[in-house]
Amino acid sequence: MKTAIIGGGAAGFFCAIRLKELCPETEVTIFERQRRVLAKVEISGGGRCNCTNTFAEVTDLRQVYPRGAQLLKRLFKQFGPEEAFAWFEHHGVPLVVQDDQCVFPKAQDSHAIIHCFLHESERLGVELKLGQKIEHPETLLSIYDNVVVTTGGGNGVPSLFTFHIADEALHRLMGIVCPQALCSIPATKFRAQGALLITHWGMSGPAILKLSSYAAIYLAEHHYMAPLSVNWVGETNAEVVRAYIINIIQSNAGKIIDNVRVYGIHTRLWTYLLAKNQLNGKRCNEIGKKGLNQLVETLTNDSYSIAGRSPYKDEFVTCGGIPLDAVDSRTLESKTTPHLYYAGEVLDIDGITGGFNFQAAWTTADAVARGIALKVKNEK
Repeated sequence: MKTAIIGGGAAGFFCAIRLKELCPETEVTIFERQRRVLAKVEISGGGRCNCTNTFAEVTDLRQVYPRGAQLLKRLFKQFGPEEAFAWFEHHGVPLVVQDDQCVFPKAQDSHAIIHCFLHESERLGVELKLGQKIEHPETLLSIYDNVVVTTGGGNGVPSLFTFHIADEALHRLMGIVCPQALCSIPATKFRAQGALLITHWGMSGPAILKLSSYAAIYLAEHHYMAPLSVNWVGETNAEVVRAYIINIIQSNAGKIIDNVRVYGIHTRLWTYLLAKNQLNGKRCNEIGKKGLNQLVETLTNDSYSIAGRSPYKDEFVTCGGIPLDAVDSRTLESKTTPHLYYAGEVLDIDGITGGFNFQAAWTTADAVARGIALKVKNEK
C-alpha cells in the first residue's frame, strides 16, 4: 500500500508520521514543491512555535474556530489537544503552558518541533521528495493507492491580520498595549476582546487578530475598508464607566485631567484620547456634562476606520478551501474522488491565534492517517 502526501508542512509531516505509526507496512512519500520543508512551523509564534492550546478557557469551539468547529468537535474525541500534548512529549519534545493557555516547546524554539518531525519521518522510513510541484493531486492515484493533500491555504481569504488605521497621531503611540480592549465592527456581530497593541501602521494584538479571524470573509468582501469600534476599558456598561469617571473627577477636582490615571490606561494613550475631545489641560472640575459624555463615549465606543490589512508578522493563515461537506467527516476522504484525502489548512477550517490552527492541523492529519490505516486493515 502506497500513500502520497502533497505538502511538506505541519499537517503533511504529522499525517505521514501518524500513518507510519498506525500502519508501518505502508509506503509513505511526501512531495514538497519548495526546497525546504516546515517553513511555516519555523517562523510561527515568533520562532517559538505555539503548537497547541490547553483549551482550558474555551467553552465553545466556535469561540476559537470561526469555521470548522463542528467537525473538529467530532475529531477531537479521538485526537484533541490532550492527545497532541502527550504525543509531542512522548516523542521527545517537552512542552510548557503559558498563563494564557498557549502551549510551546520547553526549548522555546520551533526547531524542537522541526527536528522531531524530521527525525521521526526518517526513522519510520518516510520518503521526502523536494522541488516537486503537483498541480493535479488526483493524477497520482494512478501510482499511489491513496493521496493526501496538505498544501495549506495560500489561495484562500486571509484570516489573521492586523488593521491599518490612517491616523498619524495614533501611530505615534506605537508599542502601547491596552490589556482588555473590546473591539467590534459596527452593525455586525463581529467582536473580540483581549490585549490591543498600537503599531506604527494601526492596531494589532490578540483582540485585533481574533476580530480579523471572525470577520475575515466580511472584511474581504468590503475590501478591508470598514468602521471599527474600540472599547478601551473592556466594560460594556456605559453607566458603570460614567459612575467611575464621575468619581475620578470629584476626587481630583482641582487636578489637570491629563495627570489623572483612568482604568490604568497608559499616560500617552490617555492624552491622545483627551485630545480627541479637546479636553487636554482642563482641570477635572472644568470638564462639565458635555465633556463627561464625550469621555464615556470615547472610552467605551471609540470610532476608527480600517483602511486596509497588514499581515500578521510572517505568518499567513487563510479561511476557505475544501468545503467540509465535500469530505467524509470521520476520515476527511473526498466524497467524489475515492482515496483522495485532505488535512490541515487546505480544508475550510481556521482558528484564531493561540495555537488553535496547529491543533487543527494535528487533528485533521491524525483523522486522515486513521482513515487510511483502517482502509489498509480492511483490505488485507
